[in-house]
Amino acid sequence: MKNLRNSTLEELEALMKEWGEPKFRAKQVYEWIWNKFAADINDMSNLPKGLREKLSESYFIPKVKVNHSQYSSDGTIKNRLQLHDGHYVESVLIPTESRFTACVSSQVGCSLSCKFCATGYLPRKRNMDFDEIVDEVTLLNEQTQKQYGRNLTNIVFMGMGEPLLNYRNVMSAIDKITSPEGLGMSPRRITVSTAGVAKMIKQLGDDKVRFKLALSLHAATDEKRNEIMPINETNNLKALIEALNYFYKMTGNEITLEFILFKDFNDSLEDADDLVKVYRQIPADLVNIIEYNPIDAAKYEKPEEDAVMRFMNYLESKRVNARLRRSRGKDIDAACGQLANVDHPTVAKQESL
Repeated sequence: MKNLRNSTLEELEALMKEWGEPKFRAKQVYEWIWNKFAADINDMSNLPKGLREKLSESYFIPKVKVNHSQYSSDGTIKNRLQLHDGHYVESVLIPTESRFTACVSSQVGCSLSCKFCATGYLPRKRNMDFDEIVDEVTLLNEQTQKQYGRNLTNIVFMGMGEPLLNYRNVMSAIDKITSPEGLGMSPRRITVSTAGVAKMIKQLGDDKVRFKLALSLHAATDEKRNEIMPINETNNLKALIEALNYFYKMTGNEITLEFILFKDFNDSLEDADDLVKVYRQIPADLVNIIEYNPIDAAKYEKPEEDAVMRFMNYLESKRVNARLRRSRGKDIDAACGQLANVDHPTVAKQESL
């Protein structure tokens, strides 16, 4: 059985010709897949029954399903999504007065093992296919419509997994999400976040992408970044600074630096000064200073509020465009760094309690 959504319009036209069907049937099938997001071939009501049966003999639509939803007191909704092969990922809908943001995953688990992140303690089972990512966004858009009577306004690839290690599928998904045939969302409302894969950041530049880029920095020296993010050992700050400058030269797109504060690790004024030095080497529009959200597996703690404000005030004194980002959905483990899933036995045990 083949995934019907892997077929291009041209391939569907060739298939209809082979089966002796009119050419326009291919466009009908394609519209059901990408305009109406059909969950089943039998839902394609304007196709003859015989054609639907013939398609069902060779093709299937591996739809993503919402397995469980949790609702935060601040309006955030975390969804556990079940993929067609039984794996799970998590995604989050984050509403504010002016924005409805989907935080989406791109891999089942993660291979980067960042020490502060719940997903980093999960093994990477596989990449998500491009159509699964499109489904993920579509489901969150439907949830936004049902809950708030609005469409999604923004998408951030900041969920489970490293998007740039699933490059082809993430790019294909964004193509569909931004296409008039799909959700028609502006690429300027999409941000792809990376832990720092320098080679693929440059590839984004070569591909002239139109979406925004965020670097999960979290430490401004190689010594400290190596300790919390093993990827830095092969993608150090010098390589990342070079790659980000190349990306900006090729695209002119907005770059954001993400920096989680950890108590007694990277929250001193010396750390703030190191961050300023990195910031001045990158054409970054913004530095997001993020509250740490503790997880059981990690030793790190959230800094005291006065330490956070000292850090922010120092950045302001150095004319760094910085914003303190308060976490959403903490009461349902939906905040930054807290996403996991029931593929992992420890998480499964906790969720069953």
